[in-house]
Amino acid sequence: MMRLILHSLLLVSLLFSGFLSAHAASRSGKLVRGGEARVVSVVDGDTVVLDDQRQVRLVGIQAPKLPLGRDYVQKQPFADESKAGLKDLVLGKIVRLSWGGRRQDRHGRALAHLHLADGTWVQGWLLERGLARVYSFRDNRTRVDAMLALESAAREGREGLWSHDYYKIITASRSHKMVDTFQLVKARIKDAVRIKGRVYLNFGADWREDFTVTISPKNGRLFSKAGLRPETWSGREIRVRGWINWRNGPMIEATHPEQIEVLN
Repeated sequence: MMRLILHSLLLVSLLFSGFLSAHAASRSGKLVRGGEARVVSVVDGDTVVLDDQRQVRLVGIQAPKLPLGRDYVQKQPFADESKAGLKDLVLGKIVRLSWGGRRQDRHGRALAHLHLADGTWVQGWLLERGLARVYSFRDNRTRVDAMLALESAAREGREGLWSHDYYKIITASRSHKMVDTFQLVKARIKDAVRIKGRVYLNFGADWREDFTVTISPKNGRLFSKAGLRPETWSGREIRVRGWINWRNGPMIEATHPEQIEVLN
């Protein structure tokens, strides 16, 4: 009985320490080094399968989508090129996994950064060639600043997917036509307000119909910790990324500071 209790306490301790290390990594910006495995299959431009049967989703990026047997998903431009690039880079090779926050998604896939034996950072390699876009989350923000810089350089050079109109940064006025898609929107804030703790960045005269970015009180604390006060951004031009939903007009919910780049 005592051995069973001690074993249970050890498991709880290990799980808790893993939880703490993951969250510490997200706060500090440092990756927590994991184990190594060989890539035996490439699913698409941001997902691989390892020889230990784990499926790894390359955290922090999104490659152009392939249907993969899903009738509701259309193949996006550069999806084949993205998969081919990742396949050429990692298939059959040993990769090191590193953690920057949450370690598993709701599909059971590992959420990891991958490095090759020669130090190549796989996410960075894809971004600088325009084979993926930055796609970050509140609970997995480590190295996002570095990824944004690589994406920006690729976009300026019209590398890969950035040469295609499908991935063109849109204006606020075009957001109405892009509901239920992941987009980068560049626009000037007409009015920024905080109401009952929630921040609203409005980009038109009528907040009931025009494009809006909103930040909840919970997510707003991350902005405050970063020294940012988005409610003071009236008149500023920003670039925001995220899924456009329809809520009194097209809207993006900003959950963490890296989603919004203040341009001027």
